Amino acid sequence: MMSYFLFFILGILPSIIWLLFFLREDAHPESNRMIIKVFSYGVMAAFLAAFFEAIFEGGFLKLSSKIFFPSVIILFLNVFVGVSLIEEFFKYLVVKKKAISDPEFDEPLDAMLYMIIAGLGFAAVENVLYLFTSGPSFDILETLTLTLFRFLGATFLHALCSGTLGFFLALSFFETKNRFKLVIFGLAMATLLHGIYNFSIIKIAENFELLIPGIILIGFILISLGIFVFLGFKKLKTMASVCKIK
Repeated sequence: MMSYFLFFILGILPSIIWLLFFLREDAHPESNRMIIKVFSYGVMAAFLAAFFEAIFEGGFLKLSSKIFFPSVIILFLNVFVGVSLIEEFFKYLVVKKKAISDPEFDEPLDAMLYMIIAGLGFAAVENVLYLFTSGPSFDILETLTLTLFRFLGATFLHALCSGTLGFFLALSFFETKNRFKLVIFGLAMATLLHGIYNFSIIKIAENFELLIPGIILIGFILISLGIFVFLGFKKLKTMASVCKIK
């Protein structure tokens, strides 16, 4: 039981560290109530996404067996649509349904911040489940290594992809004529980069010779997203303090 408790603590730790890091970007700190609320809904979104991912995978595999899709097409659609799109959509849905209507959502930067908080709640579930799959035995070195990789990789990715979508969501409050297009573009961009990351991880696992180019590609994605998100924060800080979003 102690090992599972440690798995839980180490699973949520990467999300908590990144959460504290990103919260420093907000000059007008959000209430603990809103942070916990959005983070918790991000946690719930992870379970909903897993449910729909399972439905997609089961239905898609049945369809592909009848149409005889090439294996690479099956993998591509499953990674980009059956996983990445579903996950990015449900993280967006948290902010759309549970944050935007709240009175505390009162400035452009909130769109990015709450998307990131939802993404980190989502990532916390993934991290815990990954650690739990290692079973009841607790290898400290293996567990800490996996936690570090999740901290620098998947957890950071979830935060950055959500932040990217959040930036376009914020812009949509000001460019009302293009609101739908901006949100769809942000969702597509987050899905694409999330999918490339996942696809790279899968290919590295299948062929260890792809380790170096795969790490370079993954590093490029994370660094590029990181730069985009922090430039996005900088831009939104210069915009009007009150969003016309209600």
